[in-house]
Amino acid sequence: MRRALIVVSLVMLARPVAATPYETFIDVTDQADLEDLFAAGDITSDTFEELLELLGGGVDLSTADRAQLYTLPNLTYDDVDAIIKYRDLQKGIIKDPAGLVAAGALSEDKLLAIAAFLVVTQGRDKYALKGWARMMTRFSPGDDLLPPFALRGRFTAMKHVQAGFAATFTRLDVGAPQYDPNREALIADPQGYRVELPKVFLKYEDEEAAVIGGSFRAGFAQRLVFDNSSRYTPNGLYYDDDLFFSTELTSKCRESAGELADSPCNLLDRDGVKEGDKYVTPDWSWRSGLFGVGAGFKKLELGNGWLQGYVWTSAANKSLSQYELVDRSKCTDPSDDTNAQCSSPTVFVRPEGSTLTPTSRFSFVSLPDVFQERLAGTNVTYFADRRNSVGVTAYGATEVNLVKGIELDTQEFSRLPTGRKFGAAGANVSFGRKWLDVFAEVAHSYDEMPDVPIKPQDGGGGPAAVVRFTATKKKQELEAVFRYYSIDYANPYARPISQPDELDGQRARDELGVRLRYYQTNKLYSIRALIDVWEPPSERDKSNLGRAQPKLDTYVRTEVRTTEELRLGLWMRYQDKDLQAGGKQQCFEISVENDENGEPIPCGGRQLTTNVRARFQQNKQISYTAMLEHQLIDDGDPGDPMAKTKFRQDMGAWLIVLWNPDPGIRIRARARYLDEAVNTYNDDGNDIGETSLSTVLDGSFKVRGRDIVRLRADAKFWLDDRLSTQARTPSPELQLWLSYEARL
Repeated sequence: MRRALIVVSLVMLARPVAATPYETFIDVTDQADLEDLFAAGDITSDTFEELLELLGGGVDLSTADRAQLYTLPNLTYDDVDAIIKYRDLQKGIIKDPAGLVAAGALSEDKLLAIAAFLVVTQGRDKYALKGWARMMTRFSPGDDLLPPFALRGRFTAMKHVQAGFAATFTRLDVGAPQYDPNREALIADPQGYRVELPKVFLKYEDEEAAVIGGSFRAGFAQRLVFDNSSRYTPNGLYYDDDLFFSTELTSKCRESAGELADSPCNLLDRDGVKEGDKYVTPDWSWRSGLFGVGAGFKKLELGNGWLQGYVWTSAANKSLSQYELVDRSKCTDPSDDTNAQCSSPTVFVRPEGSTLTPTSRFSFVSLPDVFQERLAGTNVTYFADRRNSVGVTAYGATEVNLVKGIELDTQEFSRLPTGRKFGAAGANVSFGRKWLDVFAEVAHSYDEMPDVPIKPQDGGGGPAAVVRFTATKKKQELEAVFRYYSIDYANPYARPISQPDELDGQRARDELGVRLRYYQTNKLYSIRALIDVWEPPSERDKSNLGRAQPKLDTYVRTEVRTTEELRLGLWMRYQDKDLQAGGKQQCFEISVENDENGEPIPCGGRQLTTNVRARFQQNKQISYTAMLEHQLIDDGDPGDPMAKTKFRQDMGAWLIVLWNPDPGIRIRARARYLDEAVNTYNDDGNDIGETSLSTVLDGSFKVRGRDIVRLRADAKFWLDDRLSTQARTPSPELQLWLSYEARL
């Protein structure tokens, strides 16, 4: 215990960023376990998405390369190399993962924790058709619409062939936009029932080559040039069949007055409730990815090493928020906020009958099929061995306007660069000896964005670089990451290590930083910690009158096994968005002030988050997890005379109960209490933050031997007295979920 406290004191200034290495020890069996971790704040949305994809696809210990094995949770590079060494001794096939423990390659705890993510190919029927199909639906008793549906399937045949799809039945999406010359605006069909097939793929992959057609993802090296996967160390082509959902109800009405006297959202139903106050079950959603063809050879012998090469091309239709669009025939520089012509085009609801009939306009909707992204990319890498390599990656893309009659482009804050043409190229290296691994990638982007006079920014592209050092022993790992992304590096397919703050829709842009991460674990305790310091390098430009704004994000997380049944944890995180500024009420989340150029003043506040956690495993059938969270935030009420001397306080509490009375039955209950801005009220005496109680009751049951039925009920009780809370309906909220998964 004394040693643990010494290590904690040495790494108190640290915090892990999303994705591998994960924020906590991951020990899950199914998707519901991941949802518990996400709901309790144990993992970020990025990590949840990555682990969900990994859980659905799995990793084959017999064929996975070093990068793929490192995506498995809780493993260090030392663990990965031990797995590969054991696999080599087994002539390239791991028939029984338990042999890893017997050989000392992995601890029993780590093997059990990654078991849900493993794919083991063995038996006489390895060439037979295998797979699953899953039907999902959700319903809220307050809905006056048909419930949304989703259908997913994924199948494997002849060992190396995979196929899959994802289809949805939606009710809240609007139609594809068209240009209306009479209004000099866009017009689109209203929300309605639609059947979508956003994901479908066919893939062949063996030890030597890979070919994929349909919806797919790709990623390489340190993710600086090209990556749209959900992996920390991607290397290749991956199928894409994911669907996503929100557990919160969503607003049904998304229209403003437009040409009408009043907004349709202000109409009252027969119960006297405004349409704009109604909340309904959201539709399933999906992430826009690549759609086309990709192919590559994985291991072409060359000298003492081997060569890897991939090419891919895509023609995928893109959906964008209506506010991301601009008419470039009227606006030469979308960043010019003083030009009224540079605002987003109005999108009217297509009226019934004559197109000249007065109609409302849409607000806060996504427009489908605005652009078609035509993209091509390539990667070539030479491996001297599995730890030493050198490679190049490049891609180019053009956004083709699908709306005739108007010259649509993207606003400067859109993730897609203005100018509709962009790309990047770069080189990467890896070097490994004994306990040290070094990874580096440098790149330069290309775009046709205009120069921005009010910012130190020039169109055309810019440089970027990332270097990652990893020192590993069997039970601990230290990682150092140095990164530089220039203000002109506008690459929407860059997903390197970076902080979540954005510049014009890009995370990996205008950022100079260093991140240190430390991880250690054994049977009695575990420690995960990291420190990240960064700043926007453009603020150092002489043409910028502002000063540098260095930022800090630190994190330390410890867990101690006090007995075989009880584990205790402590998590502390400190964030500061401006290390050079002191005092309170600088704002932390959303700025409400603007400078002379109309740009929002960046927040410079601080936030301290403290979590305490206890997990009690009574026996193999039942466990209890309780967590309490407290936050101090620089977002006090400006009307509070004491705001300059105190922080806003948020509090949350979670209780999770998991019961496995039978190997085929898993039942869980989860409750969360949230109180934002504790004891802080506006001038009318009402709460300024959310106070709520959310509960989940979830059960999964095996039927017919291997099929799985999942039933779930979500309830949310709004307890604060804000005007928006008093008006919303239904309140309390209730959602019912049903899914059936049939397995072959």
